[in-house]
Amino acid sequence: MISFNSIQELIDLANERQSTIGDVVLEYEAESSMKDREMLNKSMKDNWKVMQESIARGIANHDKSLSGLTGGDAIKLSAYKDKGYTGGTVMMAAANAVGVSEVNAVMGRIVACPTAGSCGIVPATLSAACAKNKNSEGEIIDALFTAAGIGLVIEANASIAGAYGGCQAECGSAAAMAAGALVQLAGGTPEQVGHAVALAIKNLLGLACDPVAGLVEVPCVKRNGFVAVHAMVAADMAMAGVKSVIPVDEVIDAMDRIGRSLPRAIKETAEGGLAKTQTAKKISKRIFGK
Repeated sequence: MISFNSIQELIDLANERQSTIGDVVLEYEAESSMKDREMLNKSMKDNWKVMQESIARGIANHDKSLSGLTGGDAIKLSAYKDKGYTGGTVMMAAANAVGVSEVNAVMGRIVACPTAGSCGIVPATLSAACAKNKNSEGEIIDALFTAAGIGLVIEANASIAGAYGGCQAECGSAAAMAAGALVQLAGGTPEQVGHAVALAIKNLLGLACDPVAGLVEVPCVKRNGFVAVHAMVAADMAMAGVKSVIPVDEVIDAMDRIGRSLPRAIKETAEGGLAKTQTAKKISKRIFGK
């Protein structure tokens, strides 16, 4: 029976089987859930469909959230995507990520990947990459299983919850999942997937979770856009041959230690960071009357 507790074990299994990491994860899920591969593939296709629907709704969204803090920014980014410094694909990813997060903020249907607060990053990057490279649905599904395996390892060895590990645990994990999936989608090796994961996490270590008024809106929605771009850069670096000096599983271990040592005030409590700025206090009082 297939089992893995680290990214390196996933890499080794993929190399031994001469398969992708996604295929290893699919086989693991089939064995552990006692469901056949066809059923699991269908389930992942359904997730991908929801992701695409949330992107489409998001980049056309004019609705404000109930708090009034977010809404309408994805459509601005989408309109601007070919005019900026970064180019159409990157800005498309940013717009997609903000859009999905805005859908979440108005209680729309999204896929938590791995959490609702970081829901825009994986679908946004894969959708932008697919639009650029015309990937098949099968390739996308394989990449999503790769992302799932990365998320499983991070959850087992660190955390995907902002309340436990800060936003490095939410957006950092999503960046790692997206970066690894993008490398898989580009035909990279299992080793390159590992380097992309390490690069993505390393540069978000210590990221605070400090939501204004305790809502998953500011800075969360726009942060999804920034982190989607971050994941794409990590994937490009890995595909270019850039390697992480610190092995990926040691990076995840560092993520766990940093998460545990972060002050409570910046772990989704709205007691520190941006949540305690003068403007944030006024927003909180306006919304909650205290």
